[in-house]
Amino acid sequence: MRVEKGKVRAPEIGRVWLNSTPLSFRQLRGRVVLVDFWDYTCVNCIRTLPYVQAWHERYQDKGLTVIGVHTPEFTFAQYESNVERGIREFGLTYPIVIDSNREIWKAFANRYWPTKYLLDKDGYLRFGHFGEGGYGECEQVIQELLREIDPNVSLPALMEPVREEDHVGAVCYRASGELYLGNRRGRIGNDGGLKEDQIADYDFVGTVEENFFYATGRWASTAEYFEAVEAGPHTLRLKYDASAVNLVMASPHAPTAEVIVLQDGKPLTRKQATRDIRFRPGVSVEESYIVVDSARMYSLVDNHEFGEHELELRCSPGFAAFALTFTSCVDPVASALQAFSVPEPDGSNP
Repeated sequence: MRVEKGKVRAPEIGRVWLNSTPLSFRQLRGRVVLVDFWDYTCVNCIRTLPYVQAWHERYQDKGLTVIGVHTPEFTFAQYESNVERGIREFGLTYPIVIDSNREIWKAFANRYWPTKYLLDKDGYLRFGHFGEGGYGECEQVIQELLREIDPNVSLPALMEPVREEDHVGAVCYRASGELYLGNRRGRIGNDGGLKEDQIADYDFVGTVEENFFYATGRWASTAEYFEAVEAGPHTLRLKYDASAVNLVMASPHAPTAEVIVLQDGKPLTRKQATRDIRFRPGVSVEESYIVVDSARMYSLVDNHEFGEHELELRCSPGFAAFALTFTSCVDPVASALQAFSVPEPDGSNP
């Protein structure tokens, strides 16, 4: 989204800064400014961060200032210590301002994670992009705005995509939609629905359908999360269409929690495992599980190709689930091989 020059200026707000002393858009006049709204638990934000960090490194000496605006979706992401942990994990070195009260979000009338805005040397909004992708166009506009400062500036060639699925020709299928587990937006398939703001027993026998989660055991239902409580088995089940699955998890009332991950009734294979999956000896095969030791997004499974599967999560007391997200883009080679065996759900390429 390009914006006509000289029409809209950015607001002047922001109090708590990380990786930098406090900045203002006014003091940055004369430089190009990239404003990136993000949340360290958001999978779409996480996937854009390598590009944002690379642009910071490529162009900070050419006249670009990158400002990450961390606007949290969940309460635990308001805490500076959690944001600092995320910054370290993702290796971010550019200035980041804490926007826990959504002041900057509202001032920009922003609606999405992630969103990127580019301001020119006079502080006017010139470009915006919502969601993932558009990396080449965004970097091209960065270069155009830098040349407005100095027509003779020496700039590198545009970056190559950092992931295979970001290349031209990659296929993105229609994946299952984001699935929340807190009672404010949660969709549970159990009869009787969620027992809001109370501890209750859940039971389910039947067919699992997409776009719902199903629970057994004793759980506490809050506005933001669904927490396994007291002794006994606690299970979550869901059917999904995607190549990979992520889940925002925490252990708010225990030092750590554990979740055993099964797909289609079996432990994950090493090929399906993510960086968060651990393995230990089981009765007949290795058991795949995750230790939840901080509040963040965890990667449950990566099949490397699109398909329909059913997940079962066996959770220890203290485990809390916030939101499931599903990714569907695969690299051109994998998608070409898959086309011989698994058709797209709707016969189109969204």
